[in-house]
Amino acid sequence: MTRHPGIPRRTTARFLTVGLLAVGLVGSPAQAQDKPDPIVARIGTDTIHLSEVIAAADTLPPQARQTPRDQLLPRVLDQIVDTRVLAIEARKIGLDKDPVVQRVLRDVQERALVSAMLEKEVSPRVTDAVLKERFDKEIGAQPPVVELHARHILVEDEAAAKKIIAELKKGGDFAALSKQYSKDAAAVEQGGDLGYFKTADMVPEFSAAAFALKDKEIGATPVHTQFGWHVIQALDRRTATPPPFEQVKDQLRQGLINDEVRKVLARARTGLTVERFNMDGTPIRAADQAVLPPAK
Repeated sequence: MTRHPGIPRRTTARFLTVGLLAVGLVGSPAQAQDKPDPIVARIGTDTIHLSEVIAAADTLPPQARQTPRDQLLPRVLDQIVDTRVLAIEARKIGLDKDPVVQRVLRDVQERALVSAMLEKEVSPRVTDAVLKERFDKEIGAQPPVVELHARHILVEDEAAAKKIIAELKKGGDFAALSKQYSKDAAAVEQGGDLGYFKTADMVPEFSAAAFALKDKEIGATPVHTQFGWHVIQALDRRTATPPPFEQVKDQLRQGLINDEVRKVLARARTGLTVERFNMDGTPIRAADQAVLPPAK
C-alpha cells in the first residue's frame, strides 16, 4: 500500500489473530519425557505429577520465576491443590452444568486444541534454515536502492502552492512556510521533512517529481496527487543496502508463521460451509462475507 507522502515511514506488522496465538508456540521447548515424573500430591484418586507443577511454574511472570525452585515449586503445588479442591466442590454443586461455565470451558478447550494443532503443524516448518532461505530470496538478493531525503508542503489548491514556491524563490524559510500552510500534520512538526524514502514508498506522481530534482533543489511547479498539491524540495540521497539477517530475523519469523497459519486455516476450511450474519442475526450479502486470503 502506497503511503501518504506526508507520513514518516514506520514499520508495521499485520498479524492474523491465529498467527498471534502461534507466536507463543513456535520454538517452545518440548517437554522432556525421559525424566522421572513422581507424584507430588494426591486428592482422592486424582494425582498431581511434578511435571504439572513445573509446567505451571514456567507460565509465571519472569519476576516470580526468579524465586529458587525449592521454594517456588511447593507454592505452585499449593495453588494447584487449592484449584483442584475448589473445582471438585464446584462440580458437586452442579456448576459444571451452568451454561455460562460450559461456554467458557468449550472456549478454553478449543483454544487448547488450536494451540496444540498449530504447535504440531507450524512449529516444524519455522526453522532458521527456512528463514535464511527466505531472507536470501526476498531481502539479501535485492540490489542497493537509492533513497531520497526530501521535504514538502501540502496545500489544497494549485494557486496556493505556486504562491509558496514564489515565496521560497524570494528566500522564504521552507520549515516556517510548512508550519504556516501545510495540511500534512504528520510532517509539519518537522518542517515538512519526510526523511529518507524509496521510490515505491510514495505515490507515483510524488516520487517521479521528487527523484527528478537535484539535491537542494525546490520543484519549480507544484505536483498534484490524490492528497492535494505539493511543493517539494530534494535535500540529499543515499544508497540503502539490505539489512543483515539477524536484524530482520524476528520479522521474517512472524511473517513465516502467519503464512503457515494461513495454510493450516485454509486446509481446515476445506469442505466446511461457514455462514456469517450481521450482529443482529439478519443475513448479510455474500459479497460482504469475510474472505480468507488464499494460501500461498
